[in-house]
Amino acid sequence: MLFQCKPWIGVGLIGFGVFFLLMGILLYFDRVLLGFGNILFVSGLPFIIGLQNTFQFFVQRQKLKGSSFFLAGILLVLLRWPMLGMLCESYGCFLLFK
Repeated sequence: MLFQCKPWIGVGLIGFGVFFLLMGILLYFDRVLLGFGNILFVSGLPFIIGLQNTFQFFVQRQKLKGSSFFLAGILLVLLRWPMLGMLCESYGCFLLFK
């Protein structure tokens, strides 16, 4: 309930997250910008669709493979493997939204 009362915060977090992700890609996969963008993007989702709906989206049985690749990509970016992490995230996004 707390997270659904301010969806504009989530829009701002996701907007800044996408901005930092794009800047990280344009600056030759800068791992700091990519990591910061990932954290902002993922933290903005619960503010828009709610914490429970976010959790339910990522743990659906048919979307578990995509969620695993997406979260593994975020972890790889944070562990200083930005190219492999972004490839993994992209594949995970493809599987989540196909």
